[in-house]
Parts: sequence; C-alpha cells; structure tokens
Amino acid sequence: MSAPEVTSVTTLLALEDVYVRYGGVQALRGVSLTVQAGEIVALLGPNGSGKTTTLRAISGLVAPSAGRITWHGRPIHHLRPEDVVRLGIAHVPEGRQIFPELTVEENLLIGSYSRVKRDSVRKDLHRFFEQFPNLAARRTQPGGNLSGGEQQMLAIARALMASPRLVLLDEPSMGLAPRTVQEVFALLGELNRSGSALLLVEQNARMALRLAHRAYLLETGRIVLGGSADELQRNPEVERSYLGLRELVR
Repeated sequence: MSAPEVTSVTTLLALEDVYVRYGGVQALRGVSLTVQAGEIVALLGPNGSGKTTTLRAISGLVAPSAGRITWHGRPIHHLRPEDVVRLGIAHVPEGRQIFPELTVEENLLIGSYSRVKRDSVRKDLHRFFEQFPNLAARRTQPGGNLSGGEQQMLAIARALMASPRLVLLDEPSMGLAPRTVQEVFALLGELNRSGSALLLVEQNARMALRLAHRAYLLETGRIVLGGSADELQRNPEVERSYLGLRELVR
C-alpha cells in the first residue's frame, strides 16, 4: 500500500504560523504546513498535541488567534465552515458523526448541500452506491444501524458528495477491526489516485506513513518534524516513539 508519485507542485493549502486558543489553553503554537495538489499528507502526534484542532481551524470550526490559512493563496481563516466547503475542502470528523436517524441516502445528500447542479449530485450518488455496495444495500436504512466500518465509509462518501479537491480525515481507523482498517486505507489510496488530496490525522502511524507522500509530527501544539513519509519512517525518534511499540504489539 503506497501513494502514487506527486508530479504537481501546486500548493492547495498552506498554514502559516497559526495559533489557536481555547480559553486560556494554547492549543496550536505557530503551526505551518502545506498540502500540494494530488498529495497525501499525514499529521501525526500524541493525543492532545493539536491534530484535531488543526483540522478544525482549516474547516473554519475554530478561529485562529494569529497566523494565516490560505487556499490557492487566498486567505480563508476568516470564513464560515459552509464557505470553506464551497471552496472544495471537505472534513471527515473524528467519530464519523453521521446522522443516525437519517437514512444512508439522506446522509449522503446532506454532503451535497453546497452544490448547485443537482443533476450531477444524482450522478455522484449513483456512482458512490456502485463504489460502496454495502451502502447501496442499506440506502433506506438509518445510518445508526450500520456497523462501525460501514459508518466510516458513509462519512467518507458523505464528504465526497461535496466534490472536494481536499479531504481532511480525522482518525478514520479509530475503533475499527484490523480488516476494516485495511479496507478504509485502501479506499483512501483509491481516492488519492482519482485526484483528491488528503490531509490525514491518524494514530496508526505506520499505516499512515506507508500511504502518505509527506508527514508532519505535531507535539504540544508545535510542528517538531516534517519531511517525506520515507524520511519519517527511517527517523530513529519517530521509530522509537510512534512505530516501534506498534510493531511489537502487531
């Protein structure tokens, strides 16, 4: 499992010295990172390091207290979440957060709310049901009746219904069985090969680095390391802190 080579150097997203506070708590401390077109970037780090806050800042769910977030060079850190989605950035949140009382199809259609051309929405809905046969078989069932893996697939498909150029994913393997994790990561690879850039927050550092082109390591709200995924896999500190223990318990 590996991501295809990136030939484009178009910068889609850039965070420049971003700070975020929650009341008296400084969650991010000068975070700077980029995502290029067609690229998978992994954001690694321990719990509480600021990974989820980084994604929430990009999506407009929290406002930076300092710094800039740009999309194709245009500042977006002042925008509302719905306006960020319209630009082409979709967010798959931690815990999936589907609507359990709504049907699978209704959950998917909610993801398309920002799109104007409804004919193309119906075409994408049909295409996703072909791509996700388990969802197609349950299209009229409440989302809450799905298994954890099916709910994760639904959350990803819902984000794709926005027709994004960049997908933010927060812990897509959380709580899933090993076989289902493999299926989710295979899907992420397919999404990237179809042209979507991904910014991936993931505790399974080994699998994330196998999939990604580049990665950043975040600790206590700061980027402490960045480089190609291969470089981080070979880094002794990363191996000791994030890869070694996981390898022992596999």
